[in-house]
Parts: sequence; structure tokens; C-alpha cells
Amino acid sequence: MQIKRIGALSAGKVTGALYALIGLIFGVIFALFSLLGIVIGSLASASFDSSTAALFSGVGVAIASVIFLLVLYGILGFISGLISAFLYNVVAGLIGGIEVDVE
Repeated sequence: MQIKRIGALSAGKVTGALYALIGLIFGVIFALFSLLGIVIGSLASASFDSSTAALFSGVGVAIASVIFLLVLYGILGFISGLISAFLYNVVAGLIGGIEVDVE
């Protein structure tokens, strides 16, 4: 069997979803390290008011980073999936598709 054509929109949706999942994972990791840094910084601070404000701003940055990376990675994954499928279809039309052995 030979894969002669890939649906560009289908490939874009799949890669967009996969990249969004990766963005979510990286966003959560980034948020955790951000919050850890804020907590450590606030423990070292002498003023309770400034450490509380820093903690609340850190939580906002953490939530924003999760959402931003999720959306950014999802959009970039969708676009790269579209472009990759389009280029595959052009090349496969010229030289043939990928051969796959199935049972």
C-alpha cells in the first residue's frame, strides 16, 4: 500500500491538538517553576505586604503562561501540520508516496 495523499486540514487538526497538549504540559511546568520562585522570593522578603502582592501577581503570570503556551503551540502546530501535509502531497505527486506494509 502507498500513502499518496494526506488531508491537509486533517493533518493540521491532529498536529494542532498534539502541539496544544505539549504547550499545556510546558505551560504547567513553567507555571510551577514560576510559582516556586515567587514563593522562595516571598519567604526571603522581610515585608509581608510585598510578598503577598508578588504571590498574587505570580499566580496571574502562571495562569497566563499556561493559557498562552497552550494557544500558541496549538496554533503553530495547526499551521505546521497544514504546511507539512501540503508539501507531502506535492512531493508524493512528483515521486510517489510512502510505501507501507500492512497485514
